[in-house]
Amino acid sequence: MKYVVTGSLGNISKPLAERLVSAGHEVTIISSNSDKIKQIEAIGAKAAIGSVEDTTFLTYTFSGADAIYTMVPPNFGSGDWKNYIAGIGENYAIAIKAAGVKNIVNLSSMGAHMPNNCGPVSGLFYVEKALNYLDSVNVKHLRPGFFYPNFLGNIGMIKQMGIIASNYGEDSKLVLVHPDDIADVAAEELLSLSFKGNSIRYVVSDEKTTHEVASILGKAIGKPELPWVNLNDQDLMTGMIQAGLPEEIAKNYTEMGAAMRSGEMASDYNLHRPEVFGKTKLEAFALVFAAIYAQP
Repeated sequence: MKYVVTGSLGNISKPLAERLVSAGHEVTIISSNSDKIKQIEAIGAKAAIGSVEDTTFLTYTFSGADAIYTMVPPNFGSGDWKNYIAGIGENYAIAIKAAGVKNIVNLSSMGAHMPNNCGPVSGLFYVEKALNYLDSVNVKHLRPGFFYPNFLGNIGMIKQMGIIASNYGEDSKLVLVHPDDIADVAAEELLSLSFKGNSIRYVVSDEKTTHEVASILGKAIGKPELPWVNLNDQDLMTGMIQAGLPEEIAKNYTEMGAAMRSGEMASDYNLHRPEVFGKTKLEAFALVFAAIYAQP
């Protein structure tokens, strides 16, 4: 079969493409960076260089595909992040309809049931909506939890302040996932194409409270007493801006953290919690975290 994978050689797209290639299928990877061509070809895939903002390019690349894996690449320079995300979803829908593709596995997120007040994830609400409007197209939305690699952004804070902190709430439960486990699920769905209509699948590797996260990561880096500190929204946003994040991005991350704290972001997940979790637990990722933390 012929597959198109968006997301270039990202943390999910690369291992997903590798799984599809190893299964003997023809895979095209969309990337905006021509420097990635050799790396893409090295895993046995074909490179399509262009922008997901270009519906003509997308339509041409999607044509003839049996199935597509869609995701919205990050754009930290956007002045309106949610609308940018929603707009890419519209672009995908236009190109999928024009190309006549009938099967889509879409990377969404836990919290995508919220059209507002969930930061960038509320943009994914509209991506799901745009794809669900397509007639006679089977769409499986993957809604993963909080990515383990996001914790790498706390390394500077740990080194400088001796804490790990955010606005998720005091000892709140976090729904966590490793990108490899998402790639496994995406590959399973794409290889079987057993889904029909519009459906959702939550993807999770582990569940841990914020204090458990601090303890596990702290032990891995030789700081077993590493505390988790809950920040209020204003302090978090100010800290992110001072660290160099654009105000639009800091505002959206703060809003998402508040949705995690209130429990609303996980409310639909709690109603449809999967019985089987991914294979990679936080303790395993902590070893990777420690190796990166140890770098100068």
